[in-house]
Amino acid sequence: MARTDTRYIPALRFRILMPLYDPLLKWGMREEAFKRRLIARAAIEPGQDVLDLGCGTGTLTLMLKDAVPAARVTGLDGDVEVLNVARTKAARSGHTIQWDLGMAYDLPYPERSFDVVVSSLVIHHLHADDKLRAFREVRRILRPGGAFHIVDFGPPVGWLTRVQTSLMKHLEQSADNFEGRIVGMLEEAGFSGVAVTDPMCTIFGPVWFYDGLKPKG
Repeated sequence: MARTDTRYIPALRFRILMPLYDPLLKWGMREEAFKRRLIARAAIEPGQDVLDLGCGTGTLTLMLKDAVPAARVTGLDGDVEVLNVARTKAARSGHTIQWDLGMAYDLPYPERSFDVVVSSLVIHHLHADDKLRAFREVRRILRPGGAFHIVDFGPPVGWLTRVQTSLMKHLEQSADNFEGRIVGMLEEAGFSGVAVTDPMCTIFGPVWFYDGLKPKG
C-alpha cells in the first residue's frame, strides 16, 4: 500500500542550513565535475525540452542552458525558498528559464512534455515508494525515446565509502541508493536500457550515474 504521509525534506534536511547548500556542494561534493559529466551523458540537442527535476538553487539548470542555449530548459523544485534563489541566479545570468513549483512524484506537466529529464542529488531524499512514484511520473512526461539521467548516491566502492554509506543511511532516505536498488526501481517504473556507471567519490559517499529510456513503442 502506498504511503499517505509523504513528507518533503528540504536541501540539507534542515532549513537553517540552506545558506550552506551551494558552498557545500561546490567544495565538498565535486559539484562541477559530476554535473558536467551528467550533462555530457544527457547529450541534449538544440530545440529539445529539458527538465531539471529537483533543481534546487538552479546550478545544474543554468549549466544546462549554458551548455545548450537553444534547448528549452525548465527547473522544478518543491521548495519556494530555493526556487527564489534560482530565479535570482537566472536573472543575473540573463538566461530565460521556466521555474516551476512541484513535487517529483506529482509532476505538473501533461504526458510527453519533455525529451530529457535530469536529476542531481534529489532521489535519495525520497522515501522508497515516492522514488517509484517519481520514476513513473518521469516516464509519463517523457516523449517516446526520451531519456532520464540521474546522478545520486549509490553502492560503496571501498572501505572508506562503506563507512560513509553506513552513516548516511541514518541521515537521509538513502538506503535504496546505497543498497543498489535504484536500477530495479527504474526498470519497475517502465524504463528500458537502464544502466548505472562511473562512480565518483565525495565527502558524503559515492555518487553514481543512472540512465534510462522511455520505450518508443
